[in-house]
Amino acid sequence: MSTDFYTSSILPHAGIIIKICRAYTDSQEDFEDYYQEACLQIWKSRTAFQEKSKWSTWIYRVTLNVCLTLSKKSQRKNYTTMHNEASVTNNAFENEDLNLLYDAIKKLSEVDRAIILLHLEENPHKEIAAIIGTSANNIAVRINRIKKQLKELLDGKIN
Repeated sequence: MSTDFYTSSILPHAGIIIKICRAYTDSQEDFEDYYQEACLQIWKSRTAFQEKSKWSTWIYRVTLNVCLTLSKKSQRKNYTTMHNEASVTNNAFENEDLNLLYDAIKKLSEVDRAIILLHLEENPHKEIAAIIGTSANNIAVRINRIKKQLKELLDGKIN
């Protein structure tokens, strides 16, 4: 991957990639692997981008697909190996309140997790609907339900 492509096409949207990867990982090591794989896949698939959506939407889709794929592989792997939950000290995992929010987000279904992450990125309902494949009204209703569910999880400090 060229430095120019990373600097001009990925780095301005790194926040999207970071938030999605953070929502699907439990350690800094996994986060870095997911982030690196997402960047690689964005670079590999750049020629498939048809400009039917915004570049940021394309990055979101590719990153989400990477995270879902790696997450499924990790889940299969965790059936046979014990997961080490050693504390990881790193910028992405230091903020306790943020950790609680991500823990709550991880309790959501994959679709709800994707919707709330897009919402937190301040994407309009219409764009979220296009990515998810539903109507903007449906997204508005789901966001309200997701917020209530997150509030309940956070009020109970996650179980």
